[in-house]
Amino acid sequence: MEIIGRRKIWYALSLLILIPGLISLMLQGLNLGIDFKGGSMLQMQFEKAVTVEQVRAVLDKAEIASASIQLAEGNNVIVRTHTMEQGKRNELVSSMKAQLGNLTVERDENVGPIIGKELTRNALLALLLAIIGMVAYISVRFEFKFAIAAIIALLHDIMVVTGLFSIFQIEVDSSFVAAILTVFGYSINDTIVIFDRIRENLRKKKKDENLDALVNRSVKETLTRSINTVLTVVFVLVALLFWGGDTTKVFTLAMLLGVIAGAYSSIFNASPIWYDLKHWERAQRRAKAKAA
Repeated sequence: MEIIGRRKIWYALSLLILIPGLISLMLQGLNLGIDFKGGSMLQMQFEKAVTVEQVRAVLDKAEIASASIQLAEGNNVIVRTHTMEQGKRNELVSSMKAQLGNLTVERDENVGPIIGKELTRNALLALLLAIIGMVAYISVRFEFKFAIAAIIALLHDIMVVTGLFSIFQIEVDSSFVAAILTVFGYSINDTIVIFDRIRENLRKKKKDENLDALVNRSVKETLTRSINTVLTVVFVLVALLFWGGDTTKVFTLAMLLGVIAGAYSSIFNASPIWYDLKHWERAQRRAKAKAA
């Protein structure tokens, strides 16, 4: 497989997703759910235990989509929805009684967002601190150009996920933030494995072996491991996406997209970016030598 020689093709494929995603984010942004915007909350105590599926069925019949359902102790159920008028909430309570049995309303109110500006700011700060830590670690363990290539690949993965969610206006909730942070930590793993093989091969480099050939060889030597690792995770995530229930779908979908994007960027973006940085550095050295 020719990685370096066809790197412009790999860059172009990434841009085909990144550019529409960025345009969508600027024009329509993300479809923020009730965790970000707030809404209505009903806490009901049923006489008999009920399941999430039973409550979801009542909500579906009432045409209330994207509701958050949480089971609590003592047959309590907490339902969070988009902001509804009092009359609509009363109708929902009546439907719950008719279909699931007698209940007592413990709380009935409009509430603010779970994820406010402070929590969003803290999540962004956590990403920034993670980037700084990764740059420092990779620079010490490998070299600064490896760190730059790895961070660009990571940002690619995050932008692919957020861009696709924006394009298709998939509603995001608090689990989306958790998925993004998880993808950020997971994606660096394959990249480091490939970089470690490149560094190892650089030490044993033959005099007549070009840098592009060495990078291609390093990627090929780790390709089987990379594919096997990502497929194992993808199989689990696909199973969760179809059979894991509604409450985990946003997290699972974001993870699935992030893992696939991470595998692609580790193989087709990170190493070529490092090669281009290395090639640019050598060109600068030759230009300075000629000028001297």
